[in-house]
Amino acid sequence: MGADLSNVRFIPCPVDRSWVRDSAPLFLRGPHRETGLVRFRFNAWAKYPTHTKDARVPEAVARHLGLPLFHVKKDGRPVVLEGGALEHNGQGTLITTEECLLDQRTQARNPGFTRQDYEALFREHLGATQTLWLGQGIAGDDTHGHVDDLCRFVSPTTLVLIQEDDPKDVNYAPLQENRERLQGLRLADGTRPEVVPLPMPGPLVFRGQRLPASYANFLIANACVLVPTFNDPKDREALGILAELFDRPVIGIHAQDLVQGRGAIHCLTMQQAGTPA
Repeated sequence: MGADLSNVRFIPCPVDRSWVRDSAPLFLRGPHRETGLVRFRFNAWAKYPTHTKDARVPEAVARHLGLPLFHVKKDGRPVVLEGGALEHNGQGTLITTEECLLDQRTQARNPGFTRQDYEALFREHLGATQTLWLGQGIAGDDTHGHVDDLCRFVSPTTLVLIQEDDPKDVNYAPLQENRERLQGLRLADGTRPEVVPLPMPGPLVFRGQRLPASYANFLIANACVLVPTFNDPKDREALGILAELFDRPVIGIHAQDLVQGRGAIHCLTMQQAGTPA
């Protein structure tokens, strides 16, 4: 029997690529529970020229839902940013990476932007009173360091952090460095987060290039958690860890074909206002 799609609303909007996590607007709730949309400019991760259709997604969503759309600008210029670059706990703490936002030589989203510039934007437009900065993302990441392949909140005070146990793997040292950073960081309320290690699958290679396969690219839905799997011995371990951390079923979704396109389940989706996903 097929899925019941009777309550699903489809928005007719042609796109250049399927990774709506990065092109869609962010849903925010105001002090009186009102919902609005925040629009950052999408430029295909400062890497690809084809993004004209993707850039129209925020307006299409706002128009379809009848919600206000707020354009984020600095000094009159649109700010470039993607949803996959940000992770939040819904209580004032946001996590991102230096590789993605502060590297001025490779895929620079906003040339000249400083750490302080971003933190001010996050406070003003996203309500983030505390920004935690990790270092590098994982190898093969086409976005140059998105945090949703690296570190995710599973509750307001608990994080999962991808770890590599093979010292010879290219991801080992950067991931160890991120773990050390988190040991000295605190959340917006001053408490230290609980950090739970999540394994990496074995290296996946496609056409000679390392793929960004990561169990952290999961989606928190209302009734379940969808986790990418890769036909790897670590699949079961990762699903078991996440099952202990969530109060809803954790379901593995084979994602080897998806990750050949340099993304997975979280990258394909953008939740509406509600539980941080």
